[in-house]
Amino acid sequence: MTWMIYGANGYTGRLVADLAVQRGEQPVLAGRGAESVARLATARGLEHRIFDLADPAAVDTGLDGIDLVVHCAGPFSATSRPMVDGCLRNGAHYLDITGEVDVFESIFARDEQARGAGVVLLPGVGFDVVPTDCLAAAVAAELPTATRLDLAFQAGGGISGGTLKSALEGAALGGRVRVDGQLRDVPMAWRRREVPFPSGPRKVASLPWGDVATAYRSTGIGTITTFARLPGVDLGGPAARLGRLALRAPGAQALGKAAIGRFVRGPGEGKRSASWVEVYAEATDPDGTTVSAALIGPDTYDFTADSVLRSVAAVRAERPEPGAHTPSTAFGADFVRRMHGVRVIEPARVSG
Repeated sequence: MTWMIYGANGYTGRLVADLAVQRGEQPVLAGRGAESVARLATARGLEHRIFDLADPAAVDTGLDGIDLVVHCAGPFSATSRPMVDGCLRNGAHYLDITGEVDVFESIFARDEQARGAGVVLLPGVGFDVVPTDCLAAAVAAELPTATRLDLAFQAGGGISGGTLKSALEGAALGGRVRVDGQLRDVPMAWRRREVPFPSGPRKVASLPWGDVATAYRSTGIGTITTFARLPGVDLGGPAARLGRLALRAPGAQALGKAAIGRFVRGPGEGKRSASWVEVYAEATDPDGTTVSAALIGPDTYDFTADSVLRSVAAVRAERPEPGAHTPSTAFGADFVRRMHGVRVIEPARVSG
């Protein structure tokens, strides 16, 4: 299988490329930055291609002979559709590392088209959303009567420019939850609760996370809220609300993204190696019975590079049915257990 990393010159794309080489893979590196992509590929002895997603003919040329694309060039709200279009036209499987709710929804809406093309569409094969999706599927399987699902995470470490650009877009929109099967716009930090993470209980606040799209598809549970612990950040406070209003002003997004592109480089290897992530999932049924599970894993970027490579290998070896998938619908709830450095705390039941 010939596969490609598009956006290989970005922070996460570079991590994926380096890990691929370490594991004996030879992906084609691609992007629109001719000089940076060529330099990256030459140093690693890999083929490279240059094309802009805004040009469908160039996309078709760039995808010639490619069986699978790992799309790492965000923000995915702008880049996912042209790449998905190209993959469907050219019969290439599509994987990405998005965490954006609307991107997931738009890709899931193309399930029938993907089936007809014989293509797997698998967004979210990084930290967004492999661990949360797999834990959601695990607790749902233990409690088939569940009608509510809470998912939460806390993480150490820094953040890359691409992640910040996506977060900038999301911050202007406010919160998103799923209620009785429907996506709903809500204020940021609409709900707050305490979560028993493996390291101890922590207070968390709701924020928009891709699982309000993916976990619904994976589990069928109709009411889903996603939470995070962000030390020192009050997502629902006056300063945060004013910031979101400012981000809606004309030109604010463009200015913010330009500043991020210039000044943000992402965490180095030392900082990543000292970082970690914890994820918690809790399903509840109408009688008040709950099933919860948790996991501890490495830094989110190192997790992402590992899970991307394992997703590529799984598509190659396990050949999931064509169509639009989440990680757990493609490979099962235990897929997260394959990741390096991940420890899963088994599901626990508390009767209502």
